Amino acid sequence: MSAYAQSAPGAGGRSEQYSLAKILGIWAAAALPMAALAWIVAPLVADRLDGSLALPRALLVLITVGLIWQFVLLLVHRERGSLRWPVLKDALWLQAPRSPTTGRVGGRLWLVLVPALLIFTAEGFIPDPFPPPTGHDSAAFAQSDPLAAFMSGNWVWFALLVVLVVFNTVLGEELLFRGLLLPRMKGPFGRWDWVANGFLFAAYHLHELWVMPATLLDTFALSYPSRRYRSALIGIIVHSFQSVFALAVILPLVLQ
Repeated sequence: MSAYAQSAPGAGGRSEQYSLAKILGIWAAAALPMAALAWIVAPLVADRLDGSLALPRALLVLITVGLIWQFVLLLVHRERGSLRWPVLKDALWLQAPRSPTTGRVGGRLWLVLVPALLIFTAEGFIPDPFPPPTGHDSAAFAQSDPLAAFMSGNWVWFALLVVLVVFNTVLGEELLFRGLLLPRMKGPFGRWDWVANGFLFAAYHLHELWVMPATLLDTFALSYPSRRYRSALIGIIVHSFQSVFALAVILPLVLQ
């Protein structure tokens, strides 16, 4: 049996180890559709939309579609043969952090969120190596007057933002990279699986090329603690912090 697929799925929390080709295949299945949606489909859709913020609106809808597609890629049921919660919890590391030395679960280990959040926050202060194209800069878009006018009383689009957030940091990106891939990358990458996971996550952002260098910091904020403590919940919580903050900023605009 291949050394990359020698685990007994579901036995003792071990997961099948993927080959390098399979890992890159899953990465491509997540990254390439997002790039196509952002750079090819969104401009075509925007040309056919009326009203203001045509490109940002198209991007919002299509990126949400891409993130939902990533949830579809979570093919754990093929490996474990079940979609029951105990099986998914074990297969996707949806569990409290566990000490690699003592076996202790939860408790003070949750304090790892503090440095992880600090590193993740520091990412926002790293300047982009080049300016995003007009209409693609989500940070500038979130602070613009046209957005404030558009979101005033607009609960439908706020609901879409909530869906985007859920599939971005819980059911999409984070669950795919830290829940599905990371536990299955030790075969080809050994002890450096978390480093490879971080580089893959940065390279995945083909739809936002300018954020790639800063996103490398997520290797230490998301990949490393999730791998060390065998808990994708660490990455989900840290990654969700930014998204929840963004929703908190936009909600007052809707309430106006």
